[in-house]
Amino acid sequence: MPSGRYNALTDVEGILVGHHASPKHTCGVSVVLCPEGAVAGVDVRGSAPATRETDLLAPLNLVEKVQAVCLSGGSVYGLAAADGVVRWLAAQGWGFPLDQGQVAPIVPAAAFYDLGRGRDFVPPIGPAWGAKACQAAQAGPVALGNAGAGISAVAGGLKGGLGSASEVLDLGLTVAATVVVNCLGSVLDPASGLFWETRLEMDSELGELGRRAVRLPGPGQGQTARHTTIGVVATDAILTKAQAQKLAQMAHDGLARAIRPAHTMFDGDTIFCLATGKRPLPQAPGFFVGAQAPALNELGRAAADCFTRAIMRGVLAAKGLAGFSALKDLADR
Repeated sequence: MPSGRYNALTDVEGILVGHHASPKHTCGVSVVLCPEGAVAGVDVRGSAPATRETDLLAPLNLVEKVQAVCLSGGSVYGLAAADGVVRWLAAQGWGFPLDQGQVAPIVPAAAFYDLGRGRDFVPPIGPAWGAKACQAAQAGPVALGNAGAGISAVAGGLKGGLGSASEVLDLGLTVAATVVVNCLGSVLDPASGLFWETRLEMDSELGELGRRAVRLPGPGQGQTARHTTIGVVATDAILTKAQAQKLAQMAHDGLARAIRPAHTMFDGDTIFCLATGKRPLPQAPGFFVGAQAPALNELGRAAADCFTRAIMRGVLAAKGLAGFSALKDLADR
């Protein structure tokens, strides 16, 4: 099964991605916009999350669709970037309809710990950064590595980054992922010096660098309580909120395969799912009422694989920064 045209989240129809980053402050914001709205779910597995609007996404709660997801550095301060996303969306008239022609944009968000990696311990991240990321949002290729929120990411002592990947299924549906890799665990197998899951490579996306055995870096600075991998999986399928939540859950399998250990006490690992509702989810005859279950299983499998591939691509594209070496800088084994 092939990847999509851009091998990125924007291969899902109805999705735009934008970034804003400050090299001086070593912090940034990435936004995923859904101008027509998308049914959303979320699953939080890490024990130290920094999140916003996650309770709203529970299947039993009222609002069905969101207009954006905001991913940022800045820890608790970074959640303020979502305020700028809300204001920007409201100016476009995109959001949950209110009285007098007003809207309430729904913007779930997650942030990760990168404090102390830039010029100031607390970067000046805020609403203006979120708005700038929205202004830069577009369909088409997605910048990887040090783009947006990926600028400050660190993966097990190695420079992390922002990655993306997609897959077009035989079902006629597209699944994709975008992730900011900022983890306590290692993305490399110490026994081989390779990514844990190189076998999932699609369309030679890892290149020679991704198949090169390297010497792992020693423990980097900030190896305690300065982590969290956050991301979004998306599909063009028509899903319910419960089904979107299930895809977010299954996508965590891809995180755990690519990063070891994952979901630790010092990570706030959070994955959102967006379903843009462009294509029906195939039905299958059978005993169970859930006739869509086989198709949902395949979507979940693909979401997990895309998340793993996005993690590898994000680390591959990263450039050394803030005292952390990039994968491309490591010596051969």
